[in-house]
Amino acid sequence: MGAEWAEHPGSLAVSGSSAAPAAARRQTLPGYFSAGRPGGFSAVYGSVMDLVDKMDENEWNYHGEGNKSLVVSHVQMSRVLRLLKYSSEDAENAPQTTEETFRQMENIVDFSNNVMSPLLGDKFVHSGEVVKLPLEFVRQLSIKVQHHRPAWRCDKVMDIYSGAALCLPNLTTPSIPTHNPPLCVEIKPKCGFLPSPEHVSKDIKTKVCRHCMHQRYKVASGKWKRKSLYCPLDLFSGNRQRMYFAIKHLIEEPQNNFKIFKGGKCIHGDRDEMLSVSSLLQKLRPYFSCGNGRNKTVLHDFIQVLVDSLLSSDEEGDEGVERRLEGRMVCEASLCSTEFLRTDPQPLPRDSVLGRILQVQLLDSLDIEGLLPLYRRVEQYLHHFPKERSRLQIDGPYDKAFLEKLQKCPAEDDGSIEYAVAKVQQYRVAMTAKDCSIMVTLVPRRDEEDGSERSAAFSFSASILDLDPKPQDGVRRQQRLDHRVVSAYLRDDPGPSPPLYPECTLLIHPV
Repeated sequence: MGAEWAEHPGSLAVSGSSAAPAAARRQTLPGYFSAGRPGGFSAVYGSVMDLVDKMDENEWNYHGEGNKSLVVSHVQMSRVLRLLKYSSEDAENAPQTTEETFRQMENIVDFSNNVMSPLLGDKFVHSGEVVKLPLEFVRQLSIKVQHHRPAWRCDKVMDIYSGAALCLPNLTTPSIPTHNPPLCVEIKPKCGFLPSPEHVSKDIKTKVCRHCMHQRYKVASGKWKRKSLYCPLDLFSGNRQRMYFAIKHLIEEPQNNFKIFKGGKCIHGDRDEMLSVSSLLQKLRPYFSCGNGRNKTVLHDFIQVLVDSLLSSDEEGDEGVERRLEGRMVCEASLCSTEFLRTDPQPLPRDSVLGRILQVQLLDSLDIEGLLPLYRRVEQYLHHFPKERSRLQIDGPYDKAFLEKLQKCPAEDDGSIEYAVAKVQQYRVAMTAKDCSIMVTLVPRRDEEDGSERSAAFSFSASILDLDPKPQDGVRRQQRLDHRVVSAYLRDDPGPSPPLYPECTLLIHPV
């Protein structure tokens, strides 16, 4: 969870009930953390080992977790530790050696530094540092955080055998003095486009996005009680009206795709007790007191600040992501009004955080169905020539040579194993981008013109997190999951839904 304010700062201002574009008012903020970069982490806070040498589990709190790792945050310093998780079946015995665990952690850092950072932009990517923790500290920490973990995450246990961890900056508590605690919004945007029809066997995949189909599958299987109305294609559209309703739907049904932190504490997320939107707006009201204080106004202004930060670009005359996606950015399951969809497409700025992610996602040009024959070619080749696995860099190392092979993949299949490997690697990188998270940190500041607090003004920083490499054997699992999700959707499809906002028009005026 990293950020560096000096590299991608911005200012957002809201007055009344509308927001000013992020590019309209900008300021430079001092960098407060730069983990994993020369002269960054150590220059600001000293050696990471200075922290490791004085470990006390009482100084660390449960912060959150994903499918493969758990995160704890320090009570005073803006740092987090990320530790791996294993299946509960491996609770008594480590599933891999300490050396293998450290190699896995180093692979994560190398992949982030050498592959994802050049593709997404180093201003958004922060890789952290691998540290070795005292085993007794890790064991005591595991006991301490256990009762804070969501029940549905407890099918896996924290790694207490290796002592390996990633040390990263804590974006939710930036060390910048403010009159109100900083806000931090974590978004898991998912895939932002539909696959090309030439590579899929089911026509529905060219009409309904994977996330919307997967929602119905998850509710039917009992993972979630309610279906989220959020559609990633609306968020990635660049259309401010569609983006507004995408974020509104995330707020209303966040699941594990949306969280809001205030002063480092999660105030809205995937736990049932935090799902009250009215309760959330009460907590946000001090930041948006410029309006009449009504919940509707607070919600509107908060969403506009987020939209501005997600569309912010440092490039002058940013022409937007290339238009090869015409017709592949509208999902039939989205409940946005067709009036919004008929409007002229607004290009998503290429250098915005969403634009960068979408460009990497587009490395998946074949869909899992089109990729499968190439994946089989690779697997058959490795079966006959297992020693070639190292030369082809199937499992790394994730260095500049790995990225160069991926970027220089020919446009047409020449029948070679190198082509098949490059396309599989492109797919794996795209899957990382489809499963990443965006962290937008908003630091309130006083109005620069009159020194008052009458208008809600924020300095912001955007980062991209959760950039672990996807395993080679994950391609098969993705193919099986794709088949189950699509089949379940076709079996239960009730037909297209009517627009949720059929006659509503959202007007957005710059200040």
